[in-house]
Amino acid sequence: MEILTVVIVAILLQYFFFALKVGMARGKYEVHAPAISGHPVFERYYRVHMNTLEQLLIFLPGVALFAYWVNAEVAAALGFVFFIGRFIYYKSYIDDPKKRGLGFGLTLFPSLILAIGGAVGAVLNLL
Repeated sequence: MEILTVVIVAILLQYFFFALKVGMARGKYEVHAPAISGHPVFERYYRVHMNTLEQLLIFLPGVALFAYWVNAEVAAALGFVFFIGRFIYYKSYIDDPKKRGLGFGLTLFPSLILAIGGAVGAVLNLL
């Protein structure tokens, strides 16, 4: 479970890093709060941050359920893939949003595996 904790904290810190990058982009591109649009590059930073939040809603319960019902070390490994996927998504989306597919896939598929695997593990435990 310790490695899973480290991976989850790394992902939460990554999310915080993305929030900081949005704030920095807000200043650099002069997009004043509460606006969330204006400069296209600012909007890319903002979308990376918001998409990460959207993905965390699937990932966090999924990783907890999978770790509990299936295996914590496998959950941590899938979490690490999610973490790397988010950085690839971040870099590619900022450079060219059309090239975000690999990072998105490396985020989405681990999350789905974790959520479905956790549910299957719970059901099998009922039987």
